[in-house]
Amino acid sequence: MGTATTDSACVLDRDGLDALVRVLRARGRTVVGPTQRDGAIVLAELESAAELPYGWGVELEGGHYRVIRRDDEAAFAHSAGPQSWKNFLLPQRVRQWTADRGPDGELTVRPERHDPASYAFLGVRPCDLRAIAIQDRVLTGGRHKDDAYRARRDGAFLIAVECTEPGATCFCVSMGTGPAAGPGYDIAMTEVLDGAGHRFLARAGTAEGADVLAELPHRAADPATRTAAHEAVDAAAGRMGRTMPPVDLRALLAGTLDAERWNDVASRCLTCGNCTMACPTCFCTTTEDVTDLTGDHAERWSRWESCYDLDFSHLSGAGPVRASGRSRYRQWMTHKLGTWHDQFGSSGCVGCGRCIVWCPVAIDITEEAHALHQEALDKDSPS
Repeated sequence: MGTATTDSACVLDRDGLDALVRVLRARGRTVVGPTQRDGAIVLAELESAAELPYGWGVELEGGHYRVIRRDDEAAFAHSAGPQSWKNFLLPQRVRQWTADRGPDGELTVRPERHDPASYAFLGVRPCDLRAIAIQDRVLTGGRHKDDAYRARRDGAFLIAVECTEPGATCFCVSMGTGPAAGPGYDIAMTEVLDGAGHRFLARAGTAEGADVLAELPHRAADPATRTAAHEAVDAAAGRMGRTMPPVDLRALLAGTLDAERWNDVASRCLTCGNCTMACPTCFCTTTEDVTDLTGDHAERWSRWESCYDLDFSHLSGAGPVRASGRSRYRQWMTHKLGTWHDQFGSSGCVGCGRCIVWCPVAIDITEEAHALHQEALDKDSPS
């Protein structure tokens, strides 16, 4: 899916945003977007645009997340929260089949039916837009396709919102994933608040996106709104809270497998797996079988798994391949930034910063990358 030209841009006000949710729901879509709940900006089904987190922002740092009140009524002036769209496209736990044994002992196995979903995701950040594209490549390409994922993904309507308020842990510029929206959206919006009012510059990326916009109350995009939107996104690019070292990360990780820094991070890492659970691109799953007390009914479920789990690389008769925390953290980071290229043709990191925020001991992937880079420079420099 390609993006439309800026000539197709229009301007919506808050009434237009309300109408957007109504139109999508009238088309039979389940609208999911950000809302303020339980001290966080979470993703949940929206019945109206009034449920968006108007006037709420976030304060982020390593191991720290806090919702704060803003001095305006911005709806999308917050960074990535604890969830990503992975929670809906690749749910944490999915039943695959059930089996029942009848009175005569005959076993009947029923594959789980995955009815096509009809989601509309409102407020997809550019980093998460790229994350969805990465998961598409992983889960719908190659030999091992996930039909349940495809059923959810094929029906999803994506409304991207460009970032104008990067968080302290964001580094999408380093990864080339934002703050402007790349391809893959049905509609892209940029929120503008200034003396001329609260409005959204919107443009269609697909024919369906154009059809939806045509149903909304809107006006043609004026030069002042275009300029304000573009300047806000450009300014956000200059206010990223984190950076990656300006080197080939794939080569850096491949050349530092024996670096001393891995011992340093291992002394802090709890191998809890929070970073993989919060990451919008981590896709590993395992299966578990359960039965009832009679033994006549069984189910197989797929659930998220983490490479930090000691049993993740367990081999029968040999034990875990990666027994140390050092080896498990190194596996995660080198795969995310390096060997993902070998498997899927791109990095597995989109610079959202969730792994930094939700690490209970505030381990920072960008700090580790800079430290590895510095160690490599020190090693190569003459004494």
